[in-house]
Amino acid sequence: MKKKLKKVFKFFSQPDLNILPGNIAFYLILSVIPIITLIGLVASSLNLSIESITNFMNSYFPKEASGILVPYISGQGVNLNVVLFTFFGLFLASNGSNAIIVSSNKLYNIENSSFARRRIKAFNLIILLILLIVFMLIFIAFGNDIVKFLNNNFFNGIEKYIYYLYWIIKWPIGIMFIFLIVKLIYTIAPDKTIPSKNVNKGAAFTTTLWIIGTYIYGYYVTNIADYSVFYGNLSSIVILMLWIYFISYVLVLGIIINVSKYNKG
Repeated sequence: MKKKLKKVFKFFSQPDLNILPGNIAFYLILSVIPIITLIGLVASSLNLSIESITNFMNSYFPKEASGILVPYISGQGVNLNVVLFTFFGLFLASNGSNAIIVSSNKLYNIENSSFARRRIKAFNLIILLILLIVFMLIFIAFGNDIVKFLNNNFFNGIEKYIYYLYWIIKWPIGIMFIFLIVKLIYTIAPDKTIPSKNVNKGAAFTTTLWIIGTYIYGYYVTNIADYSVFYGNLSSIVILMLWIYFISYVLVLGIIINVSKYNKG
């Protein structure tokens, strides 16, 4: 056990890996606004009431968080400016996943592929990471409140059954989905496909800590937080940044665990 910890520490002590979690977190935070724009577009295309979405955010999110997010949600539909803005935001955010690819190649001693091929892969990886973040927020962090909101607005009369169903499927589906997507990211990130068996430990490690961290984040935000006294309207951004940095840090640790397993095998 000590040898494994020393090996992980040795990998993580490399200068580029020290800054990698912060790099990933920075670009993931940049992707927040395009994500919110996409939520507005989906709501508009499905003829969902924007007012109901904003009411939900005002009811279940901290006041400072909803005050920041709500103004970005609009029901104006798809137009060229929105599409370009969303694409550019996601492309910029893909710099974080590109750093994952380059660092993975270095750790696995794999030569980098062409710039164009790597950028396409980076764009696909950032989409996967964003889907994971949205899934964890909706399903793990704020799932209970979202189910209550849907019950009150759309499922009157069957509230109890919907809530019970959610609790039955929450953890098995949540754990399985997160594990499979994380495993996929770890497998395809290097420019040489890594055998699936070599990423199981890292994926399990990352999945476990992500679920624990996300559950704590959601519980704290909805039940405990009164941090506006210290940070004012920046409080929600501070907590969101800490959570995103945490999942970025764990993601990098998972890569290192996988590399250690790969080199040993």
